[in-house]
Amino acid sequence: MNTLISIVCIGLGFVLLTKGADEFVENASGLASKLHVSPLIIGLTIVAFGTSLPEFAVSLSASIEGSNEIALGNVVGSNIFNLLVVAGASAIFHPLICDKAILKRDWPISIGAACILAVLLWDGVISRFDGFILMICFIISLILQFKTSTSNQIETQTKSYSHYIVFLIIGMACILIGSQLTVNGAKSLASLLGLSESFIGLTIVAIGTSLPELVTSVVATKKGEHEIALGNVIGSNIFNILCILGVSSFVNPIIVNNAVIDVVVLIGISVLYWFIAKYYKLNKMIGLSMVGIYILYTIFLFVR
Repeated sequence: MNTLISIVCIGLGFVLLTKGADEFVENASGLASKLHVSPLIIGLTIVAFGTSLPEFAVSLSASIEGSNEIALGNVVGSNIFNLLVVAGASAIFHPLICDKAILKRDWPISIGAACILAVLLWDGVISRFDGFILMICFIISLILQFKTSTSNQIETQTKSYSHYIVFLIIGMACILIGSQLTVNGAKSLASLLGLSESFIGLTIVAIGTSLPELVTSVVATKKGEHEIALGNVIGSNIFNILCILGVSSFVNPIIVNNAVIDVVVLIGISVLYWFIAKYYKLNKMIGLSMVGIYILYTIFLFVR
């Protein structure tokens, strides 16, 4: 019965996280547009933050509660899932043609962020100072994106300020409650099944918090919006490492064991598919290979 309750808590947490992030993104973007904020700023900040809110809420809550392996595993696992399954599933539906800006700017930044994380994790601790470094790197990455991006016209918004504010608050409340349910349910499930918090964080929690990216990228691919599909993946991966882990470790240092290997896996697949994307379309066969590698990685996590 306790196992069932834990699973229900995790499931309910995922639903609240996904719906909460959805409401937050939609209403934050609408409010910013109504206030005549540039769509460029909306895309690089509010939407990027909103789609990664589930990861942010879960990792921060886990860090505060001392569940370090869930805090780190959620981010690293989400990034691996984003690249292999979200991008892979999108490529299975329709070949992805990579935008030059993503290949030259964002994807290398994502690889660089993972390399920085590997270095910081070498001693088994992401300290407050390390967290500060990650946040500085995130600000630098934003500046680079601002300098090399172009903005579009601002869309006219007809809803009232009060509407946006009320639903922003509702979205944030759903995220906060959902993160608590997810972390507590995951910790309980790991204990009941005799699984490590690292395994739960890298798989169940990571997959659940990556649902917004999965839905967004697959729908974007079906509509032919390849830049959104892949940009969502790479942008979220940058945000997850530099901002989420930066803030989480700054609030409470993250102490973990044997975590470098998973970051090395992330670096390896990031470099491999970046190289492939430079010269080829990410087609159905490549997409299937990406999903297949994720299945093998999950099996590796289970038996190690």
